[in-house]
Amino acid sequence: MEMFHLRYFVAVAENLSFSKAARQLHMATSPLSQRIRDLERDLGSALFERDSHHVRLTSAGAALLPIAKDVLGRFDDIPWRLREATGPQRAVVYVGIPPGLHSSLRDRLRSFEQRCAAECDVKRWPGGSDDLLVGVQRGELAMALVHLPVHAEGIEVFEVMREPLGAVLPAAEFGSRSSVSLHELVDHTYVSPAPRMLPSYYDEVEARLRAAGIHRRMTLNTGDYGSTSEFVANGSAFSISMLDPASGMQKHRAESTVVLPFADFDPALATGLIWRRDRTETHSDLRRLIDEAKLALAA
Repeated sequence: MEMFHLRYFVAVAENLSFSKAARQLHMATSPLSQRIRDLERDLGSALFERDSHHVRLTSAGAALLPIAKDVLGRFDDIPWRLREATGPQRAVVYVGIPPGLHSSLRDRLRSFEQRCAAECDVKRWPGGSDDLLVGVQRGELAMALVHLPVHAEGIEVFEVMREPLGAVLPAAEFGSRSSVSLHELVDHTYVSPAPRMLPSYYDEVEARLRAAGIHRRMTLNTGDYGSTSEFVANGSAFSISMLDPASGMQKHRAESTVVLPFADFDPALATGLIWRRDRTETHSDLRRLIDEAKLALAA
């Protein structure tokens, strides 16, 4: 049994889905299933009950879950505990930063860095929200800004910004409009970037679109916003992006497209600061930095 077996087990146990866990782990479902079978063989116990529709923990799996989380937590804490014990006197604090961060949040982050300059160096660590959450859980990052929602045991969340979303539409068809309704888009194709590029909140947006009768889909295998705009500009298609031109994710604006608010839908993407609760309970210096970050980022 290796440490990665426990990591894979926890991912499946928390999602109760091999496919969701595989996406979270950035791997295919088949090797994940094989690794879980290897772990079950090593332990001599079935950890999951599986059928074509459901995955459930067995009594052995339920007993293993808190043990595995404790072992992984201790293992993942080794790097920062070692840095803390042997590192230089001046502390270095790593803060996770997601793509497309709003310009005003970047300004607030600079303000936080300036406030902390006398006692520590704040280093930015870029990554997707899911990867940044893992970095915080493992203790590699002191804190991170991520796109919400985030639901993870032992993780505190403090919302710092909520950005309205709008429809990216062909200018030739909607250029004279000030808003658009979902029912007007039933015959249009929703163009979405690759799932790995989208915050999890877009799952809720997808559900609302389907409920409104919008079923045509095109998913691009690229994170290039320009490609999405090109498809939209061709007509009979739309995408969804930030309404505010100052947003770091607002890259769809072009002469051939417009970004309009929805008249019957009010989507908004929230950004929050996350950190590990147990680290602030035992480290007063980190708790003080988190408080400074909350003040600066929510200004």
